[in-house]
Formats: sequence, structure tokens, C-alpha cells
Amino acid sequence: MLRPTFRRLLNSPSTKALFRGDALAVHRRYMATNAEEGGIQDPATYCSDLVRKRDYESFLISQFWPRDLREHFIALRAFYVELASVQESVSNITLGKMRMQFWRDALKGIADGRPPRHPIALALGRACQAANLQTYHLKRIVDARDAELDTPAHMTLDSLTSHAESTSSTFLYLQLSLLSLSASSTLSHAASHLGVAQGITTLLRALPYHASQGRMVIPAEITARHGVSQEEVFRKGGQAKGIEDAVFEFATVANDNLQTSLEMLKTEVPGRARPVFLNAVPTRLYLERLEAANFDAFNPSLHGRGWQLPWRIWSSYYRGRF
Repeated sequence: MLRPTFRRLLNSPSTKALFRGDALAVHRRYMATNAEEGGIQDPATYCSDLVRKRDYESFLISQFWPRDLREHFIALRAFYVELASVQESVSNITLGKMRMQFWRDALKGIADGRPPRHPIALALGRACQAANLQTYHLKRIVDARDAELDTPAHMTLDSLTSHAESTSSTFLYLQLSLLSLSASSTLSHAASHLGVAQGITTLLRALPYHASQGRMVIPAEITARHGVSQEEVFRKGGQAKGIEDAVFEFATVANDNLQTSLEMLKTEVPGRARPVFLNAVPTRLYLERLEAANFDAFNPSLHGRGWQLPWRIWSSYYRGRF
């Protein structure tokens, strides 16, 4: 005999929709059911746990946000992490597109004051309402991650820089808005460069993983300049010809953007803006470690978190220098 739970599953709208081929309905029903079964009792806790487990650096940075805004920063970061992980968490592009459409619909619901029953969406709705955040930047991130599903590799540095601007930099703009600092052109310009540096550094850190999956994250114009064969990188990793030179050039672009950002802030970052620019600390620390490893991005010493990180974040915040 069929168990009652299994019988309910067979007769559920989700299963019927599946047999109709209505995949988008299945996805939406799944998200709603998941929330109804206990995911939304405490959206703030859900988001905090997600960020702590999957983005520990941001979790550390969150401790330096004003107490009344910390929950909202974590909600924004959980949203960012969720979108960034879609590419790796789905088995095909169609499923990824469905998730992106869910978030587009969620943002529309948030703007209308009716967020869907999903823990991140509910927390995000609270953040937008509390700080009067517009959904423009959130939509921009969704669109960029959606486009990434179609073209995960970049031919040119300009293309990759544009993607980093639409993701990492845009997330920093959201943080400035959360702190009511978005009117400052200097801070926004500095955030733009920091976001590019952060985006490139994230790709360099993930280079070994992406190579193992048959993907090259360094733009083709850079790898071609150094005679890098992608297939050789996929097989040999750091032993591939020219890969260290390509990593060096890519890291130099990140470092140049980081330095430009910090120079725009002059000698000291304004106190209220410091939580935003704490994002420079993990970026700088990784680039320092990469240089110490002679730009071998596959070096095992780069895989850990680095014991200096908590101290560097703490000291940078209180000195106002990054």
C-alpha cells in the first residue's frame, strides 16, 4: 500500500504539473511548499546561517555593521549568495533560468509589498522596507547572473569587468544605500572599483574548481596573450604552460582596481562607510597570499581561509584604512 504522504505527493499540484511538463509551476510550488514546511519561521536566522556557512568572510564583516542594520545587510548578502550559487546548484540551464524567474517575480512582489513565502525573500522585503531600498540594483544582479548561465566564460576583460560591475559593484551600491550614503559620488566610484577587484579575486580563488569542471574564468584575451591552452589547464592545473603569467596579469587588474578604490578614499574612510569597504580586506589578503605563492592559483596554501582574516578585518575597521 502507498503511504499517505506518498499518496499526497502523487496527487499534489506539483506532481500533476510535472507530468504536464509545467516545470516553472513545479519550481514555484516547490519554493512555496519549502517555506510552508518550516523555512520561514525566522527568515533572519535562515539568512544568517546561510551566510555563515557559505560566505564566512561576509559573516565576519557583518559583525561591524550597525546593530539596527546588520540583519538587513545579511538579508542582502544571502540573496547575493543564493544567486551566485545557482549556476553550480542546477543540472541544466533551464532550471537555472527558472530560479532566476522566481527571483524576478519575488522582487516584483517585494516592490508591491507582497514578498513570496521564502525566507530570503521575506528578509529581503524587510530590508527594502526598512531602508527604502529600490529594487533596481537587485534586478540588475539577477539579470547579470541570468546572463552568466548562457555565457559563463568571457572573451574580453571589458566583458568581465562589466559583469563584475553588474554583480560585485552593484552589491556594494546596495550597501551604500542601506547606510544612506548612495548620494556620495566619491564613495560610489570607489565602490565601483572595489567591486571589480572583488569580482576578479573571487574568480581567481575559484579557478581550480572551475578548471576541474572544464571552465576557464580568465578572459580569453589574457590567456591567448600568454599562450595558455584551456584544455591543458583542465588537465594539468597549475602546471599548464603560461597559466601563472595569465594569473599574474589578471591579478594585476584586480590590484589596480583595488588601489584606485582606496586612493579615492584618501587617508581614511568615513566612519559610517567603513562596513562597506571592509570588503577590501579579504580581497587584499588573497592577492597578497597569491603573490607569496608566485601566482600559482592552484597552490594548496591558498585554499584555506587564512588565519589573519579576522584580525585584519578588526584592525582595518578601527583604523579606517584598508
